[in-house]
Amino acid sequence: MKTAPKLGKETNIGVLYGGLSNEREVSLRSGQNCFNALQRLGYKNAKLIDVGENLAEDLKANHIEVAFLSLHGRYGEDGTVQGLLELLKVPYTGSGVLSSALAMNKPLTKRVLSAQGLPYPQSYILTEFELNDMDQFLKSLPPPPVMIKPLNEGSSVGVYKVEDAAQIGPLVQETVEKFGGAIVEKYIKGQEITVGVLEETVHKNGKENGHAAHHALASQTELKALPILELRPKSKAGFYDYEAKYTKGMTDFVLPAELSEQTTAKAKELAKKTFRALNCSGYSRVDMMVDADGGLFILEVNTLPGMTDTSDLPAMAEVEGISYDQLVEKILFSAGLDK
Repeated sequence: MKTAPKLGKETNIGVLYGGLSNEREVSLRSGQNCFNALQRLGYKNAKLIDVGENLAEDLKANHIEVAFLSLHGRYGEDGTVQGLLELLKVPYTGSGVLSSALAMNKPLTKRVLSAQGLPYPQSYILTEFELNDMDQFLKSLPPPPVMIKPLNEGSSVGVYKVEDAAQIGPLVQETVEKFGGAIVEKYIKGQEITVGVLEETVHKNGKENGHAAHHALASQTELKALPILELRPKSKAGFYDYEAKYTKGMTDFVLPAELSEQTTAKAKELAKKTFRALNCSGYSRVDMMVDADGGLFILEVNTLPGMTDTSDLPAMAEVEGISYDQLVEKILFSAGLDK
């Protein structure tokens, strides 16, 4: 990865959005919002680029110097676009190839978390190569309720909360056939929370330095955990599903979350440890459950969190005193961080 050019108002910024995943519609909304913010901030050479199979040609034709990633899901959040940008030597926002791929793959995420001693719900994995072992797999599962998830999707696409044991087998089979694998997690009853993490470049004296900090040889980075958001979804699914995430009025947002000071501090520290464990860069969002005893369990890590009108990260940033436009510019600066 070459060093990002010194970001100026004349920099040719490509806002990569849309894409080929199941989360295309959400990505279109995120990208449009981020593009609008860049325009308001004075980056007049920002361009919207709908990501498809001709992405490399589109980047070259538009003379893109920095890629602002507003992609979600496969072929955008999983390291594939990041790898192409590395090959083209185009700096980009957010996490690098390895951390993007790790965070998108739930089993690999759990292996990293396990190696680092970080907590997550008891999990069971079945791939398309193990369908013949379905009966034995089902016998190994805990009693319902359980969560069934695809191995490589985001935004709660293909996620089910299952309370009837008779439905587990068919839904696991369907998930494996559709997504190439399924993960079954023990359901954690409690508060569903999410913690935004920003990686900021600072001076030697500890003050944030915007553009210049990314090009100072002695600059350092530090992590900031944003105010914790508690999610109380109203969807029939009984958890924070796709509908609850992207439909206004379908979720009650409690911000800051109703947690004790001790649990709040532990959750923020756990989010930062998770960020470092997966070698994330720039920003991320760590989703967790808090059980009745205050125990914390990591659900997943989002390396390119949504930036729509109903998204979590902008809401958390606002409580921290960071406006939407300021957040977008902080994300833009992450193109200059090592990945």
